[in-house]
Amino acid sequence: MENLSQILPRVLVVSRRTVRKNKFVDFVGEYHLDLIVRYGCVPVIVPRVTGVHMLLDSFKPIHGVLLCEGEDIDPSLYESEISSLSPEELQEIRDTHASDTAIDKEKDSIELGLAKLCLEQNIPYLGICRGSQILNVACGGTLYLDLEKELTNKLPEERRTKHIDYDNYDGHRHVVRIVEKSPLHSWFKDSLDGENMEILVNSYHHQGVKRLAQRFVPMAFAADGLMEGFYDPDAYNPEEGKFIMGLQFHPERMRSDDLDEFDYPGCPAAYQEFAKAVIAYQKKLNSTMSVPKTLELDREMENKRKILVRSFSLARNMYAKGAPGKNPSKGSELEVGAEFLESNTALSAEQETRLKEMGATVRNGGSYMKKMKVDEEKQRMARNMMNKMNTEQLSELMAFYHLMGNICGEVLERKLHGNGNGNGNECFKDL
Repeated sequence: MENLSQILPRVLVVSRRTVRKNKFVDFVGEYHLDLIVRYGCVPVIVPRVTGVHMLLDSFKPIHGVLLCEGEDIDPSLYESEISSLSPEELQEIRDTHASDTAIDKEKDSIELGLAKLCLEQNIPYLGICRGSQILNVACGGTLYLDLEKELTNKLPEERRTKHIDYDNYDGHRHVVRIVEKSPLHSWFKDSLDGENMEILVNSYHHQGVKRLAQRFVPMAFAADGLMEGFYDPDAYNPEEGKFIMGLQFHPERMRSDDLDEFDYPGCPAAYQEFAKAVIAYQKKLNSTMSVPKTLELDREMENKRKILVRSFSLARNMYAKGAPGKNPSKGSELEVGAEFLESNTALSAEQETRLKEMGATVRNGGSYMKKMKVDEEKQRMARNMMNKMNTEQLSELMAFYHLMGNICGEVLERKLHGNGNGNGNECFKDL
């Protein structure tokens, strides 16, 4: 298993946070993980922990990203028409969808960061439910704040669609019409009845895509006109490692009671094609980072190598311990290394860079140790001060620094993507 984890491509999945027995618990739906493993990839869980959005590069290499269910996305991240809803309507939405309307800004930051990374570096991305909404928002699209208030209630009865059933999570289905010649069409074509391009899907959401970002093309619509799937046609070729797609419905949950048989043969196809793209992307990534094979030496060259190693080893001992003694054989053995150095004075660019790095390490060692001592002294003083504070004061101090951390994180996020004004003052204007 250890060898497999080093070989199989890595798919990042962000956990969702809930409360159990007065403690935070992070989790990911098992159906997603089962399908990722089934098709040859390794799921890597990105925990929803404060500050993780600043550490996404530490999860590399990233061969694919799967984002799935979660709470509503912060309306301030897209152009929501929240002002068109009355305070009573907003409160009704919060009461009806209490488990979803609690905004999780940390999860938003992590997932938007991953979505933008995929878009910038062409990393395969599959978004299910909330994951499709994150993808649309990351590209400049917008969402309905609440489908019932903004869409369903404005339609005639025959076009209204029920997108969520809290009492029948897995069993609830509604009709979607698939767009011809789309990836969904190729996956479900054997289940379509002639010109009837409809299938029944499982959905569990009260928000959805309102304005689709320009780079995407629709793949499916519900009867009320809501977009249920979209993709980037210029970034879709699983065999070449290209896959950018969002599905509002849950194909992984379209199963019968025995949990093994899907409603349609095409249900797991999104995960299968996504995994195919992830595997191809890993191969493409590895080919650009390939390590040259170890050089195999014949017997004569191997003997010469051993003589050189012996010569340099003696020289190292001389440097560390002083003169090697009066044994003339050691002196003669050192000549081999000296001749080698004289005839190989030209260093490669890689060797020069390594030597400079080693020199910089030595030069900076003293200042690094000095900085560590200063940091330790600061920590000691901070602990002494906090030991004198009461519980209420410590709680207020922690809340303040948590607020500052979130603000700085948001400002840094804007700067990293070219949205900051560069003068460093924007995080203090709101205080």
